Amino acid sequence: MAIESIVSEQDTLQRADGESHGSDAYEAGGQEITAEIPGGSLFLARVLHSGETELCSNSADALRRNDLIIISTKHGKDIACVLGPVSEQNAGAWKEVQHVERVATPTDISRYEENLRRESHAFEICRHRIMSRRLDMKLVSAHYLLEEPKLLFFFTAEGRIDFRDLVKDLVGEFRIRIELRQIGVRDESRVVGGIGVCGRALCCNSVSDKLSPVSIKMAKVQNLSLNSMKISGPCGRLLCCLAYEHDLYLSEKQRFPEEGNRIPYDDTVFRVVEVNIVSRTVRLAGEDGRFLALPICRFEREADKKKWRILDHDCSNCESAAE
Repeated sequence: MAIESIVSEQDTLQRADGESHGSDAYEAGGQEITAEIPGGSLFLARVLHSGETELCSNSADALRRNDLIIISTKHGKDIACVLGPVSEQNAGAWKEVQHVERVATPTDISRYEENLRRESHAFEICRHRIMSRRLDMKLVSAHYLLEEPKLLFFFTAEGRIDFRDLVKDLVGEFRIRIELRQIGVRDESRVVGGIGVCGRALCCNSVSDKLSPVSIKMAKVQNLSLNSMKISGPCGRLLCCLAYEHDLYLSEKQRFPEEGNRIPYDDTVFRVVEVNIVSRTVRLAGEDGRFLALPICRFEREADKKKWRILDHDCSNCESAAE
């Protein structure tokens, strides 16, 4: 795949997913997506191979989004695509600032495209070696560094793998330095990419590579189905997007009575059976067998802030919701 196609694909994903999710990779500092990045500014860049987002400092010429640059990564020098400026406040999410070696030259781009072709061949050879040695591991990707004579292989496995003999095989085959890196299944989705159940590109690949912890409690708070098939991604782990609105739901739930609360109303006692943050309604079951669905504007906290009461008034804005 030509590098222009890779950058164009990333640009499309960034606009479709980044803007809709408010990713800090695009307007982290409140600046326009197309803003020029002056020298000395902090900005984000995405490593083309791994999809990892790195915080960089532009100490040389001004850059613009989608410019290709050479940066220092934890594996070595590699090619990355400029995403956009980032404010110092949001930059705190990154532990270190990567050094920008230079703007990618035509020679760099040509070498990168050649490496892509070589990586496909290296991947097949490594996979064949893994099968011949019957190692319980899944090869994810192969990657040649841009300037160093080093070939990286990324794989997933259930446990620790003794791959020393495999490394010897690969060194004998390629005659360069070989590194095998074990990654998690969520990292695999970030590197490989794909389409989620929502029909969009996977968030870990297109929006943010920062994999935050996700718990089943987040699904419960949002009243989502706890069917693991419905709330899990291709990686088999809980969907990253469960964390996007978690804080909002926690904040909004403070405005609603908790499920299980008992509230006296209309000569009986009603129990809160369901709270719907989206429709802003509360469903109740009465001891007399009645069921009600009332808008949140009908509920008011008592003076002690511990109990709730139901008001008799209704408003036109809530009639449709109450129905």
